[in-house]
Amino acid sequence: MRPKKIIGFALMLGFGTLLFFNFGSQVGGYMGFAEAEANGAKAHVVGNWVEDAPTSYDSERNQFTFKMRDEAGNVRTVYYNDPKPSNFEEAEQLVVEGYAGDDGFVADHILVKCPSKYNDERGLGEDSAAENASSSQMP
Repeated sequence: MRPKKIIGFALMLGFGTLLFFNFGSQVGGYMGFAEAEANGAKAHVVGNWVEDAPTSYDSERNQFTFKMRDEAGNVRTVYYNDPKPSNFEEAEQLVVEGYAGDDGFVADHILVKCPSKYNDERGLGEDSAAENASSSQMP
C-alpha cells in the first residue's frame, strides 16, 4: 500500500472513532426517571402528565413546569425552558428528552403524542356495530 492510502485510512478510522465516542455519550435512550437519575446521561422518558398536579409558566424565565409519571409510576417535576406545547392537554402520552436535575427533570424537548382522529376506537366500533345491525336485518 502507498503511504497516502495508509494515512487516509488512519485518518478515517480516527475520525470515525471520535465521532462514535462523541455521539454515543449524548444518546442515552429510553428509560425511566430513576434510571435517568442513576445514569446521568441524556435520556428520553416516556410517561403521562399528572393532571391533578398544577402546571405553571414563568414568563420571565420562559419556563413551563408540570408533573409527569413515567411508565414505572415514578412522578417527577419536569422543567421545560419553552412555553407549554399547544396540544399538551390532549396528550395520550409524553416523551421528554433531557437530563435528571437535582429537584426534577430538565427537558430540552417534549414530544406530545395525541390520539389520532383516524384511529378513534369508539368511531370504528360504532360504525361496525351499525353495519352489523343493518346486515342482520336483511333477509
